[in-house]
Amino acid sequence: METVMKAPGKAKAKVNNVAEVPALRTRAERLVAGQALRDSVPRSSHADWIPSAQRRNPIEILEESNQDRLPELVPIRYGRMLRSPFTFLRGSAALMAYDLATTPSTGLEVQACGDCHLLNFGLFATPERNLVFDLNDFDETLPAPWEWDLKRLAVSVAVSGRDSHVSDADSRKAVLECVRAYREHLRDYSRMNPLEVWYTRLDMNTLIAMAPDEKVRKTRQQLADKARQRVVENLFPKIAGEVAGRRRLVDQPPLLFHVSDPGFEERVREALADYRQSLSDERRVLLDRYHLEDFAVKVVGIGSVGTRCFIGLFFDEEDHPLILQFKEERRSVLEPYAGKSHYDNQGQRVVMGQRLMQSSSDIFLGWLRGQRGYDFFVRQLRDMKMSAPAEGVSPARLKRYAGLCGWTLARAHAKSGDATSISGYLGRGDAFDEAIGTFALAYADQTERDHAALAKAVSTGRLEALVEE
Repeated sequence: METVMKAPGKAKAKVNNVAEVPALRTRAERLVAGQALRDSVPRSSHADWIPSAQRRNPIEILEESNQDRLPELVPIRYGRMLRSPFTFLRGSAALMAYDLATTPSTGLEVQACGDCHLLNFGLFATPERNLVFDLNDFDETLPAPWEWDLKRLAVSVAVSGRDSHVSDADSRKAVLECVRAYREHLRDYSRMNPLEVWYTRLDMNTLIAMAPDEKVRKTRQQLADKARQRVVENLFPKIAGEVAGRRRLVDQPPLLFHVSDPGFEERVREALADYRQSLSDERRVLLDRYHLEDFAVKVVGIGSVGTRCFIGLFFDEEDHPLILQFKEERRSVLEPYAGKSHYDNQGQRVVMGQRLMQSSSDIFLGWLRGQRGYDFFVRQLRDMKMSAPAEGVSPARLKRYAGLCGWTLARAHAKSGDATSISGYLGRGDAFDEAIGTFALAYADQTERDHAALAKAVSTGRLEALVEE
């Protein structure tokens, strides 16, 4: 594996013997430091993807990532990954983390998403009920080299393009737009003061106003209107009913079902008390206005299938519903290559990473450790959350969406990382953009080969997959 190189001249200083922070340097000094990195890590070197002869069997890595998952749900995970190379990519963050760790690295760290692909961006509501576009999945977040996120995002653009029958030439243009947006907006953020960066956000009104034509403007407005309907009041009647006079979540096995363990409810209530302690005082007051009515397992996503994910149904005194999601968090897939989190609780790792990367976060965001030692993070199940389709899109739409995601990732990285040094490395030209365009298509080929390996493992009986209708 290639050695990760640290930025030259990046001195460290202790603060109260608690944490290390970079010693202060001028913007000019940091630009020069970033530019100097090009000598040891040429921007053109990021174009290369030639898997090593010692590359591990991808199926072994997938099997390893299933350790301690609920075995009866793992076939659902494989079934969802089988649908296409893009769904395979979504479910194989551990595999790509393994591969990214072998690629050239600048050593400039940010708070990385760790699973940065097109469908982990989307719309959701801020606590002020504004609709914003941002990253929305942080299961794998950890401090790591900035380029790992950008490379995974670029690959997802290329793989999504192929799944949508977009030509490689047009998919490459979308990748270039993604990287260009990241590079140019990161430079803009590098000129701002820290507060300005933290205050910036990409809201839906801005997205609608910047639409290139009336057709796109109308589509975005319709998307915003649809997202505003994705609230718990509209979800609750679809997944809950009344049983013996009690409001209950309706079993929809194998995707939504109750736990039969007689001691489960007691453990849930203990976990809720632990979760409550992770909230600030004013949010505990809000949570205390609701009481728990029911709790069940809910299968979500692709990469998370098989982990312990639950939803809790709550009501206030006037019978207004609240649904919280309790999602098991394991160690980040980046940890073997980027180092351990300094948070012992993996739910806390996710919450803190999310708060650091997002422009605004869910008011119920918190964490807990269950009685049996599993870590969870907590958020609202549905709060105007919506992702744009990543399959069946036109070349123009893919290019526009890729640019928005690149812009958004730049803001997220600027909050925690040295945007100026990264900008110095990237420069004003398109040398890095072109390199990632080449890398993305080469790794898209790799994703297709790995997807075929999964299909073979299922067909030969090595793995069991449940393909949902």
